Amino acid sequence: MSLAQRTPAEFHDLVVAGDHVAVARAISLVENGASAALHSALFPRTGRAFTIGITGPPGAGKSTLVDQLAAEYRKRGLTVGVLAVDPSSPFTRGALLGDRVRMRSTPDDQGLFIRSMANRGHVGGLALAAPSAIRVLDAAGFDRVLVETVGVGQSEVDVVGTVDCTVVVEVPGLGDVVQTMKAGLMEIADRFVVNKADREGASRLAGDLRRMVRERHRGDAKPTVTMTQAQNGTGVDELADSLEQFRDHLIDSGALDRRREENLAREVAAFVGEYARRRLIGDDLRQLPKEMLRDLRERTRDPEGIAAGIVDAALESSREEVSDVRLTADRKPR
Repeated sequence: MSLAQRTPAEFHDLVVAGDHVAVARAISLVENGASAALHSALFPRTGRAFTIGITGPPGAGKSTLVDQLAAEYRKRGLTVGVLAVDPSSPFTRGALLGDRVRMRSTPDDQGLFIRSMANRGHVGGLALAAPSAIRVLDAAGFDRVLVETVGVGQSEVDVVGTVDCTVVVEVPGLGDVVQTMKAGLMEIADRFVVNKADREGASRLAGDLRRMVRERHRGDAKPTVTMTQAQNGTGVDELADSLEQFRDHLIDSGALDRRREENLAREVAAFVGEYARRRLIGDDLRQLPKEMLRDLRERTRDPEGIAAGIVDAALESSREEVSDVRLTADRKPR
């Protein structure tokens, strides 16, 4: 029986059981915005996976590092879901790297699931639907969920509001620590990785990062710096140990619950903005009223002013509808 022939309850059960085909289909539904009922059904089954975001500039070796980290976790008997957010094709809107051709993990390993996801032009390194896709993997029972961001340089900070732990990958030769600070990555990192540690300047970069961590961070949860050569797996076991130590710290201190609460609150705000945009102006921005487009073109009204006017009008209309309902109810014979 195909998934299309399954009842919603059967499909839900397949996802929870970790069926790879069902999980892939669920993520596709998430990407296409057709998953509200499924998402609501799966949400109570989430919150068990430890989610790790891997971010950093293009060329840092993130895909190889994620591949090796997944393999290390599998050696430890943990199941792993990988969500790799890729740039979108300007023609198909799909992920350019498709089936993660740069990841070499065993394709028939039922304890490992790898999925590409198009960012569809969303800035910040993640797709808008990424948090929901992460929860699909969580509900499917994966112990660890690794999220690789698209790698767009200085706008890679959205990941911090989506995962439990953020790993920033740097490599020698792509810039200094000042560039990392300018990108905001110093503030979001829970763990730093200096990858391609066999390159000249790697030790100096690691030393600079450790110095900046000492100067900018207080308390007992300072980011650590791990040197790796992901191509041959060197240092990946040390990175996994560091991540597990951080997970234990978050749980013991109660910080994990606080982080997740903040992340979910941010997601609510993001969905409010998205649903409001769809309801008020639709998906085709060219369908704005002609007079608004004219005002924009002629510079007689600015975008913020028009947006505020649309929202205010919608709120006023909503108040009037509520008042009409109350008046109607009051006029009914008792």
